[in-house]
Amino acid sequence: MIDTTQAAYLLGICPQRVRQLLKEGRIQGAEKVGRFWRIPLYNGMPKIVPGSRGPQGSWRKQPSKSLTHIYLNEEILHKNQQNHTTDPVITVKRGNRDINCHYVEISGPSRLVYRPESPKNGGATLWIEVEPNVEVVTKVFGQY
Repeated sequence: MIDTTQAAYLLGICPQRVRQLLKEGRIQGAEKVGRFWRIPLYNGMPKIVPGSRGPQGSWRKQPSKSLTHIYLNEEILHKNQQNHTTDPVITVKRGNRDINCHYVEISGPSRLVYRPESPKNGGATLWIEVEPNVEVVTKVFGQY
């Protein structure tokens, strides 16, 4: 059993959308205990009942199999130093999605990798790898 935040991470959608699906009774086996939802997993994923109207849902149907990679974007870091700005310098790559942020929280095992002989796209030689089933929370802070 998982909560709405964990379900949102597994499905690749926002927690608000998960709560909307719960309200509509479209997440199979979900139950509310006090103020919190408990969502069961079927083959590692919450099971969503298809809606009767509108387009097909765009959430992840199977657990992700690709690693999450976390990089420091040196180009933005140097621009921030020169221009006295605070643009997000951390890039989190999940599959084909890139998220730029100021803060990353990894809720499980990860590893720091240095491979100068085989850099990643964009030339990164140092990165953090996180297994697909580990939740990675990102945040962007306002200008300070």
